Amino acid sequence: MPQALTNAAEFTVSEVAQAVKRTVEDEFGHVRVRGEISGFRGQHSSGHAYFTLKDDGATIDAVIWKGSYGRLAFKPEEGLEVIATGRLTTFPRSSKYQIVIEQIEPAGAGALMALLEERRKKLLAEGLFDRERKRPLPYLPRVIGVITSPTGAVIRDILHRLDDRFPSHVLVWPVRVQGDTCAPEVVNAIEGFNALLPGGRIPRPDILIVARGGGSIEDLWGFNEEAVVRAVAASGIPVISAVGHETDTTLIDYASDMRAPTPTAAAEAAVPVRAELIAYVDDQGSRQRQAARRSLMSLKDRLRAAGAGLPRATDLVATQRQSLDMASAQLSSGLRHFVQARRLAFSKAAGAMQPRLVRQRYEDLAKRLDHIDHRALAGLNKTIERARLTFDPRATRLPGSVGQALERKRALFARVSPRLTPQPLRAELRQSQAQLQPLAQRLGLIPARLTFDRRQQLSQLTKLLDTLSYRSVLARGYALVQDEAGEVVSAAAQVKPGDVLKLTFADGEVGANVAGAPPQKRKPGRTSSDDGSQESLF
Repeated sequence: MPQALTNAAEFTVSEVAQAVKRTVEDEFGHVRVRGEISGFRGQHSSGHAYFTLKDDGATIDAVIWKGSYGRLAFKPEEGLEVIATGRLTTFPRSSKYQIVIEQIEPAGAGALMALLEERRKKLLAEGLFDRERKRPLPYLPRVIGVITSPTGAVIRDILHRLDDRFPSHVLVWPVRVQGDTCAPEVVNAIEGFNALLPGGRIPRPDILIVARGGGSIEDLWGFNEEAVVRAVAASGIPVISAVGHETDTTLIDYASDMRAPTPTAAAEAAVPVRAELIAYVDDQGSRQRQAARRSLMSLKDRLRAAGAGLPRATDLVATQRQSLDMASAQLSSGLRHFVQARRLAFSKAAGAMQPRLVRQRYEDLAKRLDHIDHRALAGLNKTIERARLTFDPRATRLPGSVGQALERKRALFARVSPRLTPQPLRAELRQSQAQLQPLAQRLGLIPARLTFDRRQQLSQLTKLLDTLSYRSVLARGYALVQDEAGEVVSAAAQVKPGDVLKLTFADGEVGANVAGAPPQKRKPGRTSSDDGSQESLF
């Protein structure tokens, strides 16, 4: 069959694909597509992201280039319904069309809330919101770090409230609290404050306040980002979150150590009221002083009550004072008897230690030694003579060897016998006499030395007697009372009217007669009148 003739132009596959590409890009150069993300597995190794947008009736491939992905405020997530803004294009190799996304946003508040709830559950499962992770706030922080916008009303409210309650050192880290860069700037601020070293040039805060005013969920979305929540949970400094109004809730409210409904409330929670602290300290000081005063008064009352039950000091020593007076009266005679006894003993000892008697004793011992010397020498000669008479006749009958041995014994005895003569004994006697002569001379000095020592002791005892004698007591204004028999009268009960007494004063004696009614019995423990003076006996 012959080929039909036609004037239609021929196109290659590439030409058709390029024509379709230009047509699609011209017609759909800027579109907004609503759909659910499907097949998202994160960024490719090249940095690009590939997934599919779908609805109930169709699907379309989507791509986000690496440069656009970093500028996205909302990152794509699997199953999230979004509105993607971009342009349609084709991929000639597979004859498919796709949308190149430049911006992406959740499809309405419902989608944001669904994403927020899903993220909250994820972080809750990791334990970032556990109460055990939350730390108590310092009671009186010295340095407070504030992370907020430096130009808004929030920072002015915080500074004003801190100045009213307790002026403190405040460090402000300026950040954007809305927009694409909000989350990374807040993360950098939290990590920057934690990186400060204690005692460094810039002081390290004791507490952090992350604050922002109210707004919509989109405005507050930067504080719902996962990176911000993890930075708050990992902070080594306690964090107070004060984002939005009291009805606004973000994820960092769950991760922070305390949530404040407003930035002003965060400032109130960070520091106490200085005036209240001063009043409290003053009140505690006043109560302490009152307690000390009451305790002191109680101790004074107890001391006064205890002192009332104690006897007077004069009553405690009255009996001992009387015993001392009686002992001093008896001391004179006791010392006299003691001196006489020592003198008699010394006289007996001195009689037996005269040089004449010592010399006579030495001569007697020398005579006895000479007599013993003569007797020993005579006895030794007799013994030798008897032994010679006994052994000479027998020596003639002994063999030659025995005779020679006997001769050796005799020669030995002849050498030893001169040593047994009286001359060595006399030499030893002369040596003993030379040793005894210095001792005899020293013995002659002993009586004089003993006499001197005894005189010194007697002089000391005499001075002690004068010191302890009752006469020294009489010199101080006292008197010794004696009855007619010479006995000491120490109590008023020992006399009665009409008795004759002898009063001994320091300068003499006088007589006295007792007159008046018999003395009344006094209470125990009272030996003197109420005014402290001595009671009269007359």
